Amino acid sequence: MLPPSRTAKQGAKGVVAKKVPQLKPIKGAPTPVATAEGDEQWTATELKTVRAELAKDLVRLKSELAEIETEMDELIERDGIGAGDDQADAGTKTFEREHEMSLVYNARDMVLQTERALERIDSKSYGHCEDCKNPIGKARLKVFPRATLCMKCKAKEERR
Repeated sequence: MLPPSRTAKQGAKGVVAKKVPQLKPIKGAPTPVATAEGDEQWTATELKTVRAELAKDLVRLKSELAEIETEMDELIERDGIGAGDDQADAGTKTFEREHEMSLVYNARDMVLQTERALERIDSKSYGHCEDCKNPIGKARLKVFPRATLCMKCKAKEERR
């Protein structure tokens, strides 16, 4: 026997098809972020807050970069000492060196992105796409304050 909210229909081959009630959207469900793209202007207070957070982040990133670069220098110095290592040791050293190099490159990139974001705030171009000049969108910049492209231009860039 079927529950009272569902009905059964007999098909041509004797298969029973159940009719399931349509699901209703949840009340108060969040609206997609993409619909709010660029609809609000930044206030001076919000820009000051973003700038202060980026400046504090820049100090932290520069400190991390200096530490990573020091570790990289020490690793390179140690690698030169181990003449006569077997293949496994040489492979391990190469892996460690490449890993440290990728950390240095990533840290440098984050420092540059942060400096660029601060320059864009100072030059009043923050929040506008560097390609199409349209607003980037407040929600996107709150999630990633270093963004320089709107979602459409970023998607185009990633497809290339």
